[in-house]
Amino acid sequence: MIAKTKLKHWGSSLGVVVPKELVKKEGLHEGEEVFIELKKAHSLNEIFGSLKEWKTDTQKIKDRLRKEWDK
Repeated sequence: MIAKTKLKHWGSSLGVVVPKELVKKEGLHEGEEVFIELKKAHSLNEIFGSLKEWKTDTQKIKDRLRKEWDK
């Protein structure tokens, strides 16, 4: 399952808060061991900025995505 959350300062470390819905769905309890996979979320500016050499017009891509979202 994928959940979006933010890192929080916790003592001298960083921690994550597991959303209540995910705790309920997975039947999690305090003290249980879990595995997590971390991936940094990127903004659209970072994604589109990385495509400078790409020949496709990014405005056309955004327009096509908007049409798909409106379905």
